Amino acid sequence: MFTGIVEEMGRIRHIALAGSSGQIAIQAKKVLEGTKIGDSIAVNGVCLTVTSLRPDGFTADIMAETYRRSSLGQGKPGDLVNLERAMAADGRFGGHIVSGHIDGTGVIKSCRREENAVWVTIETNSAILKLIVEKGSICIDGISLTVASVGKTWFQVSVIPHTGEETTLLKKAPGNLVNLENDVVGKYVERLLGFAASEEEEASSGITMDFLREYGI
Repeated sequence: MFTGIVEEMGRIRHIALAGSSGQIAIQAKKVLEGTKIGDSIAVNGVCLTVTSLRPDGFTADIMAETYRRSSLGQGKPGDLVNLERAMAADGRFGGHIVSGHIDGTGVIKSCRREENAVWVTIETNSAILKLIVEKGSICIDGISLTVASVGKTWFQVSVIPHTGEETTLLKKAPGNLVNLENDVVGKYVERLLGFAASEEEEASSGITMDFLREYGI
């Protein structure tokens, strides 16, 4: 589990893909402290398992699902990435619950400065947007942020100077992809509502769970 509070920016040393899977090597420093092979590190919000360590970085495998769901497959040597180690049990919870399991990607549409903050507008698909609420939480490239507003095809966040300096978000430009992870609470609520709707349909059609159990279906 992660918090979405980025610890440092690392740099892609190399990325090797064979089809839709492969390996990535990251140059880093702070996240190496106390890290062992097999530990988890979020790279732009993607939970990856450390497969090897060196004094100035680590490597991790990229699965086909990671390639499909995230922007890591488009990374190239020299790209900056946000890094966070898995949360320690005795650590402060500064962001929100982040699993490191990316739901999909979004595209930066615009960045607009307002005094000391920058408004970032991101366009994404309806499956992700329906779980985003104003003043709720969203994880963008591993950064825990508060949603400022939501439209039909987009949402906005306001980025403070510290976040802008310590992460990659404001170093990106309109048209760039970002990884998105919805708040896990919203996912569970949607799942429960789906079950409730299904049971209601069964009841109205005369087919109930008891009926199915009685006939061994």
